[in-house]
Amino acid sequence: MAIKRTLSDNIADTIIYALLLGLTLITLYPMWHVIMASISEGNRLIRHQGLIILPLGLNLESYRLVLNNPSIITGYGNTLFYLITGTSLNLVLTTLGAYALSRREFLWRTPFMMLILFTMFFSGGMIPSFLLIESLGLIDSRLAIILPGAISTYNMIIMRTAFAAVPESLEESAKIEGANDFQVLIRIFIPVSKAVIAVMLLYYGVAHWNDWFTSMLYLRSRERYPLQMILREILILNNLDNMREEIDFEQLEQIGYTIKYTTIVVATLPVLLSYPFLQKYFVRGVMIGAVKG
Repeated sequence: MAIKRTLSDNIADTIIYALLLGLTLITLYPMWHVIMASISEGNRLIRHQGLIILPLGLNLESYRLVLNNPSIITGYGNTLFYLITGTSLNLVLTTLGAYALSRREFLWRTPFMMLILFTMFFSGGMIPSFLLIESLGLIDSRLAIILPGAISTYNMIIMRTAFAAVPESLEESAKIEGANDFQVLIRIFIPVSKAVIAVMLLYYGVAHWNDWFTSMLYLRSRERYPLQMILREILILNNLDNMREEIDFEQLEQIGYTIKYTTIVVATLPVLLSYPFLQKYFVRGVMIGAVKG
């Protein structure tokens, strides 16, 4: 039986859809502005004020310069290394820690959990952390980017809560068949917790992709810089030295604005493209880890 809609219902729906459309446009416009500016002509972009709906002319020279910039290529390679290596280590350690802390038979579960929670509210701070990394001999080492953040307490608590929600009957049936704890984790807990693992992959991956502060603290060699450090040099420090050999100073001054926008697009696009593939797991994974316990 169809529900009869009144005029007030239609008016309310129209207002809601209009508000949602407005919020969507407000959210998407900054990225649209950056994309349009990146393919605009530099001299027109410098003189332009206000919103950019369509490109101001069409010039793809900035993309050629950015993609041919050796610093951008090196930064991409370093970022992919930190992303793949760091995220893999994050997932392995977080999964192992969450599984151990979710087991009721673990004798020291509560004391260990209290110690881990303590780190969420109190930390040594930047200077003690730097002194620790320096004493370990990790300054200007790629390990300094990967090891300090090997486990996120917040992420481990989410995964621990998800593991604790797995029915005990599944674990008991596996152990009756002779499975050990490692086999139970691999064959039961991980397959039924794919949504949470996908969320952890997204959290850790985005954190590694966006991280520049750790590199600024611990790295000294420019060939180890991630992409975000190169992006910072271009946007904040206005460092375009690597492009001065290809075009003269006057052209570089005109195209400098579009180069900044182009660098933002190049650095942001991979993360934006990854979200649609993980979105279906995102809400479900967070809710499982946050509500059940």
